[in-house]
Amino acid sequence: MRLVLPILFALALSASAQDIHVRVDPSARPAQPGNENLSVFPTIQNAMDHHPFAGPAPGKDGRPARVYIEIAPGIYHERVIITQNHPNITLIGMGKSPEDVVITNSLNAKQAGGTFFTETVEINGSGFEADNITFENAAGNTGQAVAVADRSDRSIFKHCRFLGHQDTLFADYGRQYYVDSYIEGGVDFIFGNATAVFDHDELHSNGPGFLTAQSRTSADQTTGYVILNSKVTSGIDHTAQPISPSANFTGARSIASAQGAIGLGRPWRPYSRVIYINTNLPSDVRPAGWNNWGKTSNEQTAFYAESNSTGPGANPATRVPWSHQLTTAQTKQFLPAKFLSGKDHWNPEAEAKKLP
Repeated sequence: MRLVLPILFALALSASAQDIHVRVDPSARPAQPGNENLSVFPTIQNAMDHHPFAGPAPGKDGRPARVYIEIAPGIYHERVIITQNHPNITLIGMGKSPEDVVITNSLNAKQAGGTFFTETVEINGSGFEADNITFENAAGNTGQAVAVADRSDRSIFKHCRFLGHQDTLFADYGRQYYVDSYIEGGVDFIFGNATAVFDHDELHSNGPGFLTAQSRTSADQTTGYVILNSKVTSGIDHTAQPISPSANFTGARSIASAQGAIGLGRPWRPYSRVIYINTNLPSDVRPAGWNNWGKTSNEQTAFYAESNSTGPGANPATRVPWSHQLTTAQTKQFLPAKFLSGKDHWNPEAEAKKLP
């Protein structure tokens, strides 16, 4: 068990304040307006609503001061909203593994009135980090149901799990880095228009469909998904009855469903961009790899590529002719140090190493 650092609330309010550490433990009493000077909270959202703010001074290592919310092992049945005025939040699971701290809710698009109201955790504040936590939407195969909606620039997830079925992870905005993590879903389960790298991750298909539905809207946008040094795994039940192809929207069942297969991606928006580098692919990956989502015009604008795919699902010769096979030299622009750097020269790999 990791130690929680003591807190002096007066220090948190002073101009020289640096990092803040608070704890979430279900046995704690909830904070109310007027008693925000607590260091232990019973729920994650209660901690978000009432934690002391970090002061303006940088932390000991020169980074902007952060708020560390250290979460005791347990299953947290709640929705968590991190607003824009809460930047530099770090959620840390205090268990031995991500399975020990689970944030879970069950809400699908039909119940919520749309996909974008279903998320278990919504992140809007910049500089968000999470380590050693499971994020779950437990709605199952009942339609679009988001576990995490990430709109945080310079966000990092390390040793995390994302569980859902359709539209598990809405990687929607800003630069995002997912490392040593596990993402599970069935259809379009990583979607949105972030600039995101998935590094040494496992993408697990629990049903037929497409892994990604990236939504870049113009050629000059720097957004896209890079799956790097990772593996795709499949838990598809091939004895189940096939689902007929139908609608043409994010999360819709697709041709891949009828074939009991996995697609690498399809374009939610015309300039969709996804690149797989040094990634192991299972036999359930359909030979064509990619899909134009029923619009031939998307073949002229989407950018789908692989480099050094391995495993039984790696079949360059059978891929759709409008996809690309990149050389090692061509992949350098898509590695984290380059792809996620931006004007502020962000180094997500270095920042991730500082997490526990």
